[in-house]
Amino acid sequence: MIGDRKLVFSGVQPSGNLTIGNYIGAIKNFKEFSDEYKCFYCVVDLHAITVRQVPADLRRRTYETLALYIACGLDPQKNTLFVQSQVPAHAELGWILDCYTMFGELSRMTQFKDKSAKNAQNINAGLFTYPSLMAADILLYQTDLVPVGIDQKQHLELTRDVANRFNQIYGDTFTIPEGYIAKDTMKIMSLADPTSKMSKSDENQNAVVYILDSKDDIMRKFRRAVTDSGSAVKYEEGKDGINNLMTIYHAFTGKSMSDIEREFEGRGYGDFKSAVGEVCADGLAPVRCEFDRIIKDKAYLESVMKAGAEEAASYARRTMSKVRRKIGFVN
Repeated sequence: MIGDRKLVFSGVQPSGNLTIGNYIGAIKNFKEFSDEYKCFYCVVDLHAITVRQVPADLRRRTYETLALYIACGLDPQKNTLFVQSQVPAHAELGWILDCYTMFGELSRMTQFKDKSAKNAQNINAGLFTYPSLMAADILLYQTDLVPVGIDQKQHLELTRDVANRFNQIYGDTFTIPEGYIAKDTMKIMSLADPTSKMSKSDENQNAVVYILDSKDDIMRKFRRAVTDSGSAVKYEEGKDGINNLMTIYHAFTGKSMSDIEREFEGRGYGDFKSAVGEVCADGLAPVRCEFDRIIKDKAYLESVMKAGAEEAASYARRTMSKVRRKIGFVN
């Protein structure tokens, strides 16, 4: 907490083109915290290298992710925007917390199991200890509130457990963070396999809608989206395809499921797919336009990175000074 304001932290990996799932589930909502909270929003490039990256692509996507933050409404004057690797305290505290996180706890992490299955040739130690680094990201800033998707809830619980363990050994050191899951948090699923989450690493480009896709690409992907047997636009258990499309339509229009059902009564899946594509493309158009403007100004983006890293490092030093002293390191 800073004065009367609580602190919010969140981060996005620059490991691929960001999807509408990233936008709807996270980035779009970040700006709502800016007035009431002190906000730290990070491009988590250290996390990205648990999977092999092409160096030039990682650098490019780091700039792009920062530009997308700003294009989505995060004012660098009101939010601390920075790149994780430019604040070395993340890696330092990550190692320290490795030593207070149990092997059994890490082995139970669902994401480790999922990513290991997808990257069988590269099951590295970083992939295993990823949650300890995530805990460091959060605890480094004495974070009060962490906006999380449902799939990150397990990592946040581990962060709370590790913080409590450290505090019990050494006395009050870390703020115990609370998770913030919006009441209408929506999980956006693949357009090709609506039983699986939409993933920026999906090899099937038609399964994923990216924030920076052109309107033509967005319309084409939605027209090809997998639906279910039947033709009624109705939200029902077991109708994963149409349910996913209705969720996306709701996210961009704010209309309830019952309102959507009434709007498309008797019109069939074809009309509805086109309508979902239209509202998605129109909703993302201002973001794409602003992104195109910002990404051309590399000097501006680097000035945002520099200012953000300096402010983040200042906060991080306070926590690290306390941690180093308590565990017995010589300052």
